[in-house]
Amino acid sequence: MKLSTRIALAVGITVPLLVLACGWLLLTLVARDLHREEDSHLRARATAIAQDARTLLRAAANDQPTAEENRRRRLFNAALDVGVRLIGPDGTFSGGPQPDASVALPAPGKGPFTVHGGGRSWRAYALPVKGAQVSGTLWVFAPDTASRAQLTLVRNRVVTTALLAAPLSALLAWAIASGATRPLGRLRKAAAGLDPRTITVRLEHRPTRVAEVDDLAATLQTVLARYDEQATRTAQALDTARSFSAAASHELRNPLMSMGTNLDVLAHPGLPDADRAEVVEDLRREHARLLGMLVALRELGRGDLVEADAFRVLDVAEVADAAVAEARRRAPDAVITLSAGPAPVHGWEPGIRILLDNLLGNALAHGRDGEGRAEIAVAVALEGGQVLVTVDDRGPGVDPADRREVFRRFRRGPASTGSGLGLTLVAQQAALHGGTAQLGEGPGGTGTRCTVRLPAGGPAREGELPARRDWLTVTAERSQSSHKEPS
Repeated sequence: MKLSTRIALAVGITVPLLVLACGWLLLTLVARDLHREEDSHLRARATAIAQDARTLLRAAANDQPTAEENRRRRLFNAALDVGVRLIGPDGTFSGGPQPDASVALPAPGKGPFTVHGGGRSWRAYALPVKGAQVSGTLWVFAPDTASRAQLTLVRNRVVTTALLAAPLSALLAWAIASGATRPLGRLRKAAAGLDPRTITVRLEHRPTRVAEVDDLAATLQTVLARYDEQATRTAQALDTARSFSAAASHELRNPLMSMGTNLDVLAHPGLPDADRAEVVEDLRREHARLLGMLVALRELGRGDLVEADAFRVLDVAEVADAAVAEARRRAPDAVITLSAGPAPVHGWEPGIRILLDNLLGNALAHGRDGEGRAEIAVAVALEGGQVLVTVDDRGPGVDPADRREVFRRFRRGPASTGSGLGLTLVAQQAALHGGTAQLGEGPGGTGTRCTVRLPAGGPAREGELPARRDWLTVTAERSQSSHKEPS
């Protein structure tokens, strides 16, 4: 049922009920006023003739027929336009318009009341009459004007008005409601014409100065924008899942084939113990590499799917302290120092930890000197509105021509046993936080320094993430910007 029809029905039912209610209230008030006027008249008449009533009772008690007849005539003449009934111990005297004697009268009360008889209604008032050696009750009656034909006529007209008001008010309400809901109909047609599967045009709405319609249009636009955002994120998630499967199958093929070959060699019954130990060690290395690669791929996927509401203000120095403690536990032979001051950023704490863990892991794996010693210096400082994170090692360093390439996915040196994803994770997390990651020479020209710069206090565009997050689906090529371009 249309809204305009619902409004018309509601008004068509409500208005007649209101007319009837107001008519009933009006009739009640008018009847009360008429009763009040009648009652005042009855009291005045009863008070005026009370003395004649006492005299009549005295004459009847003394058995004076002539005086009684005169007093009776005088009583009825004084009553004028009301009926009189005098009830005493020696009889009842009545005259004027009043209910039939068969109509039972209630016990005298404090005020007038209504009695019914002979198809008519009467207002009655009882006044006790007391005198020397006489007592009785004086009743005065008047036709009940509150129930006369005039009030019945008014009542009928109220009902007629209510019956006429029903269709007229419903028709008027329908016309007004149809006009008021016309902008809503246009909005419905505009929304019905949208198909996110085939067109990219979104809801266009011109203000109608109808607050409800404009608010609904704004809500629809917000919902559609969220739908577009979620559709994009869903597509990215699907691409991430497909890329994870493809990357994993491609990168795991060779290690698995190598492990299969080694297992076949181990199955040879005449394999010397020295060769067997070498094959087992090779299997351990391949297993560790596979495990590290799967963990890194999972972390890349987490970074590509993280939402902005996961970010909060945190201190990079505290995260660096935890990461250094874990690195010291994993490599007790390494010398790892930390110099850190307060460095707040608006970031994703697991992502900052991934960045630091991989910087330390890369330095431990590739930053040892010729004698195999690892000396790593980690610094976290606040400089010029940026949080600066540096990790220095004493290794052979990275050729300047390769310093950009090492951030690409699965790029490993000839002697590397890692997954080739450690620095890719560093670049990804730097980009997610609106920062950059770069490689350079270490202090004094020895070793490698990895420098990560993050906006202090919040990302470059707080509450937003890079428009493209596809570190798992394409290869990272640029680490010097907040995002990368596909290779």
